[in-house]
Amino acid sequence: MTMGDEPLVDRLRQFLRDLKPEAQALLIAELERSLLRGEDETGAELVLQELRRFARESGRSSPRAGNLARLFFQPLEPFLVDDAATHKHPGRIARVSLDPIWTWIGRDLLPGEVKAATDQVARAFAANDSKKAEEVTRAFQNRVALRMEQALNAAWQDDKAMRRLIGQVSTPRALEDVQAILKVLQARDKLAAFSARLPGHIKNFDGQMVDDVKALLESPVSGGSPLFLYVLVIVMSRLASPWQLIRLATRAAGSDSAARIAETPYEITVSMVLSEMERMVGELKAELRSGKGVGVGALLKAIHDAARGLRTEINLSSDSPWGRELSAIRTEISNMLKAEIDSLPGRVRRLLRPRPAKEITPTTKLDQTDIAETEALIEFVGICRNYAGELAINEMTQRVYSDVQNYLDTSTQPLIDALRMASDADRDFRHAQVEAAARFCAKVFGDDYAATLQKAADLAVQGERKAAKG
Repeated sequence: MTMGDEPLVDRLRQFLRDLKPEAQALLIAELERSLLRGEDETGAELVLQELRRFARESGRSSPRAGNLARLFFQPLEPFLVDDAATHKHPGRIARVSLDPIWTWIGRDLLPGEVKAATDQVARAFAANDSKKAEEVTRAFQNRVALRMEQALNAAWQDDKAMRRLIGQVSTPRALEDVQAILKVLQARDKLAAFSARLPGHIKNFDGQMVDDVKALLESPVSGGSPLFLYVLVIVMSRLASPWQLIRLATRAAGSDSAARIAETPYEITVSMVLSEMERMVGELKAELRSGKGVGVGALLKAIHDAARGLRTEINLSSDSPWGRELSAIRTEISNMLKAEIDSLPGRVRRLLRPRPAKEITPTTKLDQTDIAETEALIEFVGICRNYAGELAINEMTQRVYSDVQNYLDTSTQPLIDALRMASDADRDFRHAQVEAAARFCAKVFGDDYAATLQKAADLAVQGERKAAKG
């Protein structure tokens, strides 16, 4: 597991932000084209997401590839979520559901028309006529919306038609997905107008900003109650910390009381934040299982901040529905991280334990992958310490980290002594153990401590060589 890549992710974001607008546009276009070709480039969606966000913040429109499906789904972008299609997110659609829905549109909803519209869009882009491509797409969206509405109306009136519709769409949340897409397509102009009134990125959603956004949500430009959930999703997509959406609820209730909040239309913001927390927990689980650990530190921080925000800004009793849901999330995180954290002391001991000379031959080696993974795990547990309280892992994390600290503090000198007394047969192995210990100590005690240990190892090797020459 390669923990500690949060700085790497941050450096990637900064690199992308520093690109000239023209370079950002070219990169977006190339990544779009590669995805359309079916090339699953690692991290492509993450890079695209960041580039599009920068474009929104600067007021530029990000280019889209000349593909009918991508142009068709473009109004849905703020409402897409990278999560399992079975997980409910109020007002949002799982990105993985778009492919089966597109297949349904072309096969059952408007058979024959997809190819014609696709060809028209391709010709428009070939002629560098983006306006024409947009007109074709918009007309096609209108026809799809009309047929979707007809299909849904038929489904509500006839059980057989409903079963057929669910089977044709073939997503786990078929009816909810179709309803959401229909709502967004029918209201795309109103939603775009609302989006244009919001800042592209809201670093801290507090104070006057909450009042301003709340006033916008309650103004005619928001589209009223039929679009209330969807404009809330748009607001959440602009927040650097999505959990801060609940500040609209406390402001509307004029209180931090969960009961008072539940009486306002903004109660849905709490469910939205809890669903987003569950999504992040699932992402964290996948990262830990993959062993890559990209952005684990950032995920832990985001989950921690959301849990703390819910607990400090809303008076949640432990027996309330929201309180029970938050408690279940924290328990899931604790159970998930326990195996990772508890494995650390054993891994360190296995690599650094003093071995008698008879167990070591000139070919005995330390596994460099094992060393790197253990070093990363130490850093991971260190990150967990920062967020242990809210994630219900405080006692476990402190115990394990203290155990590793004590072991490293007492085991390094015996390793140096063993290196000083080493023979030709075991010198390389014992030197490798000291170098591994230095890497671990750098994570636990700091670079100065590790440098001192490394210097002691170098002196031990030099002294041994002098003795051999003498």
